[in-house]
Amino acid sequence: MKVLVTGGAGYIGSVTATALEQAGHTPVILDSLLSGPRAFTAGRIFYEGDIADRGLLRRVVAEHPDLEATIHMAARIVVPESVAQPYLYYRDNVAKSLELFDELTALGRPRVLFSSSASLYAPKEGFEVTESDPLEPTSPYARTKRIMEQILQDLAVATDLRAVILRYFNPIGSDPGLTSGIYDKEPSHVLGQLVLAARGEQEAFTITGTDLPTRDGTGIRDYIHVWDLARAHVRAIETFDDILAGVDAPSVIINVGTGSGVTVRELIGAFERVAGADVPTVTAPPRPGDAVGAFANVDRATALLDWRAELTLEQAIASALAWAERRAQVLGQG
Repeated sequence: MKVLVTGGAGYIGSVTATALEQAGHTPVILDSLLSGPRAFTAGRIFYEGDIADRGLLRRVVAEHPDLEATIHMAARIVVPESVAQPYLYYRDNVAKSLELFDELTALGRPRVLFSSSASLYAPKEGFEVTESDPLEPTSPYARTKRIMEQILQDLAVATDLRAVILRYFNPIGSDPGLTSGIYDKEPSHVLGQLVLAARGEQEAFTITGTDLPTRDGTGIRDYIHVWDLARAHVRAIETFDDILAGVDAPSVIINVGTGSGVTVRELIGAFERVAGADVPTVTAPPRPGDAVGAFANVDRATALLDWRAELTLEQAIASALAWAERRAQVLGQG
């Protein structure tokens, strides 16, 4: 099938496009290239533009009348930036997405697979969260994701739009062919920072938060190999109508993670084992908007998607290190 992927030049978007291709589908990429590199669109159907450009959306559908669904990944995603510049996040993540959803529905393309976030969850003893657990988004970024979930749920009741909402946990790594991955030279996320420190490209890795209520005082996350996450998207697209029929509802929320939690210190230990080298560390207070963390209860993903994570933390780390060796070559960067 043919699938519109907004944000398809981004990290997760480009890997998901590769997974779609490997499964025999055709991704159609729509991306403003605000952050994602043009290199990740090479060899693919690509439209450069804004998700709120209704004229462009009409053109895309006119030129690809066989589009069967949209994977909506386009978003601003940097938590500290969202704290500093909330207007940009509410404008781009919320207001523009609303235009996208309305136009897709008007064009008769009502299936939307939406990228949400585990950063929505309220702190919970034991840290394992189900889709029905209380929410307490701690940053403007996370609040935009929660608002979008609510918008999709409301639209799905009132219109023909249908929504499968995937709450991502913490994707790391690259695709198996190392064709795309984290593209920032100085990534803000934890594994990218570890890679920089291990490669001597920065002096040390900063552990943000050391007195949190976890087993070792550092934040806890559910680190999922991005290829497993991409596979979940393929599965959700292929079984979209069946998923909603299975819950007898016009929308559904599904956690996508491994089902196990890893603290920052545990991640560093695993990274050092895979890399075969120690990583220098320093400590600092939590960043603005940081959450203690959680890991996924994945029962619903297993039941509705017939999907589960298959790749290990160590495989994801090895993939990230291998991509780091290729990144400059793929992106044409120094």
